[in-house]
Amino acid sequence: MQVCYESAENLEFYRNGSHKKQGLSLMSFELKQQLKLTQKLILTPQLQQAIKLLQLSRLDLLDTVAQEIESNPALEESPDFTQDHEDPVENGSSSSQEDNYPEVTIGESPKEDFDWEAYLGDYSTNRQVRPERGGSRELPSFENRLTKKPSLASHLRWQLYLSRLSDDEIEVGNLIIGNLDKYGYLKSTLNEIAEMTERDEMFVERVLMQIQEFDPPGIAARDLKECLLNQAIILHLEDDLLFTIIKNHLHELETKNYRAIVKGTRRSPDEIQAAIEIITRLDPKPGLAYEEEEIQYISPDVYVYKVDGDYAIVLNEDGLPKLRISQYFKEILSKDGDVSGKEREYIKDKMSSAAFLIKSIHQRQRTLYKVAESIVKLQREFFDRGINYLRPLILRDVAEDVGMHEATISRVTANKYMHTPRGLFELKYFFNSGVSRLSGGAVASESVKERIRQIINKEDPKKPYSDQAMVEKLREENIDIARRTVTKYRESLGILSSNLRKEPVWKPKKHKEHSNLQFV
Repeated sequence: MQVCYESAENLEFYRNGSHKKQGLSLMSFELKQQLKLTQKLILTPQLQQAIKLLQLSRLDLLDTVAQEIESNPALEESPDFTQDHEDPVENGSSSSQEDNYPEVTIGESPKEDFDWEAYLGDYSTNRQVRPERGGSRELPSFENRLTKKPSLASHLRWQLYLSRLSDDEIEVGNLIIGNLDKYGYLKSTLNEIAEMTERDEMFVERVLMQIQEFDPPGIAARDLKECLLNQAIILHLEDDLLFTIIKNHLHELETKNYRAIVKGTRRSPDEIQAAIEIITRLDPKPGLAYEEEEIQYISPDVYVYKVDGDYAIVLNEDGLPKLRISQYFKEILSKDGDVSGKEREYIKDKMSSAAFLIKSIHQRQRTLYKVAESIVKLQREFFDRGINYLRPLILRDVAEDVGMHEATISRVTANKYMHTPRGLFELKYFFNSGVSRLSGGAVASESVKERIRQIINKEDPKKPYSDQAMVEKLREENIDIARRTVTKYRESLGILSSNLRKEPVWKPKKHKEHSNLQFV
């Protein structure tokens, strides 16, 4: 143990024994054994598996079941659609026997005069079937059969190898293409690429200029200004005003400060308007057209149907196999003396694991059904009348209704979707905070967001509502909300502020000079 002293005087004080004269002593440390009784909650592997199954989505559940079938020989898929009535948690023995299926027979015997040679000749595998030309049965071309979408890198490399470039230029070009982000912008500097390829920076810049001429226009730019300028050059948009706006007034164009553009360029408003219309048609993210991310379609876990004025809940078990314990393993355990101790222990362990998995899946499905039923009951106004009648709901409300813990409700509603007559929604969608009303009560935050969206969709684009104006309109509808809350909801919806949503207003001038329009 190393003792630290604050100063040299304190060190000398302890060395000469002065601390003993004053009744002081150094702190002593020693190891002691102490018996202590505590209670701890330990999650067994089976309980961890049950918790994991609760929060899995439907597709993840199918993958997990498939992996368990491959790894556990005692677990198998039932060949029929009827579920075994045995309790899977018992010792694994089953009194049920396999059903005796009747033998399939052919009632009519084939005719003796049947021409087997002609039959085999028509359906021979060695025969080459050629499509008829000119008719409706003609097969599509190979170009129409391609399903894989080319990536941005492969599309650019295809053009790179078709160009008349040297091996050194192709090497640098491959490195440039590899450093493009998904939007098509170059994220590495020319100096970094020059150091990696041991080439001159001017050499790298010449190769970059070659790649910037590739399709799509504006690719391999280092910023937005260069991207738009390259597109204008490739598309032969020879307009000095257009280049001037991109080079010097891009920020004013972004904030829609058209008055500053008119003042800075000293050009007529109608020429400014024509140039702006062309610039807004350019693509600021040319690489997104070759994005490799595929669309992932959502498979709902729960279906809600309206039948005779009431709502029926159906779990989506399409593709979920009916599991059972292997009958072969049960017969092995029923025989005494034929199996050694280790083998019997191994079989019991696998059967116990399979039985607990089956029970966990059944428990997951029952819990999911109860939670979905509670959501439909508590959000009945939403299912009947729409999103404007979505009520505030928290996990505790559903937990108290079904008699479960909030953590269980949170796991069950994670990564799961419900298909309703109102559309497809995530289960978490129905849980949202509330916004107070002026006359008492509360309204769901999602309903307020939808109302903000409706207000903005109906506004005059030349005079958009500010956040404060939307606060006043919502208060007219008995919704008490702060301006910062409106701003937060608007940003979560991906809607721009009022000054960025405003469209330019051009009107005829009273005194005609060199233009017939002016900015208002």
